Amino acid sequence: MPREDTMFIRTERLFLRPVFPEDWRDVLAGIGHEHVVRMLARAPWPYGEDDARQFCAAEDEPGTHRFAITLPGRAGAAVIGMIGLHDEADGIELGYWIARPHWGRGYAVEAGRALLETARTLGHRRIQAGHYLDNPASGRVLRKLGFVETGELRPTFCRGRGGEMVLARRYALNLGEEAGRATGIAASA
Repeated sequence: MPREDTMFIRTERLFLRPVFPEDWRDVLAGIGHEHVVRMLARAPWPYGEDDARQFCAAEDEPGTHRFAITLPGRAGAAVIGMIGLHDEADGIELGYWIARPHWGRGYAVEAGRALLETARTLGHRRIQAGHYLDNPASGRVLRKLGFVETGELRPTFCRGRGGEMVLARRYALNLGEEAGRATGIAASA
């Protein structure tokens, strides 16, 4: 049963909603590819059924907002990725992944704009993000969302690479009133 602070976000092509336990199969199908997992800090490789079930059954921690990115269509609304904000020691961090068959279609940018507008509405003023240096596509997504490079390259834990520390380029976005430029977004609680 959704918590009373559960949010749903609609964009032009996507529907962002809470993660439900029954999403585990879609999550496994989308993230269970080494090229996806090796770009994420927290997901293990290999990524298996138990990992997907645990992820989908987990409650959001305070300061965390996780959304399934779904693509509504005639056959339902397939989960094509995840996006969320989580509280790190040095601030609020944006994280996301898109299933490989959906790369290059602008879904990460569309979902990101919607989530950032919601974050601004919730009172967040600064969001941070990063990407591993061998994932320049994620850097392009972040720049399209308005993030600016901080100049920092930070060794960052990568569970999907066996716990290796991987250099990540860091970004920040200030969500002042002028940052509310995303359009076509409706959020409801």
